[in-house]
Amino acid sequence: MGFGAAAAVPGLRSLAQQPQTRPNILIIMADDQTWRDSGCYGNHEVNTPNIDRLAVEGMRFTHAFTATAMCAPTRQQLYTGIFPVRNGAYPNHSVVYPGTKSVVHYLRDLGYRVGLAGKTHFGPRESFPFERISGNSQNVKAIDAFITRDKKQPFCLLVTSNSPHRPWEEGDASAYDPDALTVPAHLVDTPETRSALARYYAEVTDFDREVGECMRLVRRSGQEDNTLFIYTSEQGAQFPHCKWTCYDLGLRTAFIARWPGRIKPGSVTDAMVQYVDVTPTLVDAAGGRPINGLDGRSFLPVLIGESSTHNEVVYGVHTTRGIIAGSECYPIRSIRTRTHKYVVNLNADSTFHNILIERDAENYWGSWVAKAKTDPHAAKLVSMYQHRPPEEFYDIVKDPYELNNLAGDPQHRSMMDSLRKRLEMWMKEQGDMGVETEMQAFSRQPRNR
Repeated sequence: MGFGAAAAVPGLRSLAQQPQTRPNILIIMADDQTWRDSGCYGNHEVNTPNIDRLAVEGMRFTHAFTATAMCAPTRQQLYTGIFPVRNGAYPNHSVVYPGTKSVVHYLRDLGYRVGLAGKTHFGPRESFPFERISGNSQNVKAIDAFITRDKKQPFCLLVTSNSPHRPWEEGDASAYDPDALTVPAHLVDTPETRSALARYYAEVTDFDREVGECMRLVRRSGQEDNTLFIYTSEQGAQFPHCKWTCYDLGLRTAFIARWPGRIKPGSVTDAMVQYVDVTPTLVDAAGGRPINGLDGRSFLPVLIGESSTHNEVVYGVHTTRGIIAGSECYPIRSIRTRTHKYVVNLNADSTFHNILIERDAENYWGSWVAKAKTDPHAAKLVSMYQHRPPEEFYDIVKDPYELNNLAGDPQHRSMMDSLRKRLEMWMKEQGDMGVETEMQAFSRQPRNR
């Protein structure tokens, strides 16, 4: 792990110079929003004024990652600071091992009240004893009541939206003309794809409204100057090459943090961070000591401008067994540097499939398959989604959509071998036995017990 020092940000005082007040913390999380899909991250066709304004007021991370592109494993690694296989929640709809602690325990011990409004997707309850504010992330009254209830006690509030998880029904889809949209390189351009994109973008815009509402509530409470406000996009959307993969469109996440007086407005960092780093960072910001036994570590020095680097590599782990309409056994592992990605498909002889293919509610997959009969680009995308080689290697800088597999090129063999060795060492540390771990997935899902 790399950790380097950098000069402090001009105009901001170091933590040692700051008053010793514990900040309030508000985190708003999307549900299946691909990291690129907001204006400040380069997609100028989707309307996200509040996310964009937050980036102007805070720090935007360009290299933030979750280790698993599925809801339950993503959220539980963020809350525990422990990677999915080691905490037990590595398949979807799974739970952590009994006795696992979360950010709730750590911040409550520091005097915080810790609440959650919206989607849960975690368990058991004892490991995530949030004060349940509301089952709806859009319950403005309940969120406002929690924020303003007791200004003498710091709060941490998670607002976890259900948007833009499909079905894409929220927002005004008529605001987006499907024929005028730019279809990204990882998608096949069909009328069905364009229609799905329009409805997805509409729901992203509706989620952006939620972000703005939370920003207004904090401001109206008079506590904005002492609130660390974080927006993050979770994993990629339900399109091929995104959710349920170890590609960047699945694992990479948008992450913006605002903290007046501590974080330089309009700053951008390419420090590599992962969701397991979030809980240790929050504890650090709240004045707590480092927690033994976590996989993540605090990137507070990055936030306050005292460092420009964090992790040298980030990891990915995908378990297909146990997802709806998933393959019987299709484990995927990855390791990524700032410039390259190495992916290993541990049961590549099998065919990859999931609900997107088997229950094609949006019908864009079906339109891809039909177009693949006559269009070489469509045929390539359909094939590479379902049939993958044992190894994949990508130059992320030159090939950000990871469409050109370089694994067969001998000139990359040395780097691939080095990354594979490091990935295997990490898997061993995590207790990850690959195919054997995949086959135990049902035991981690309460519905299968």
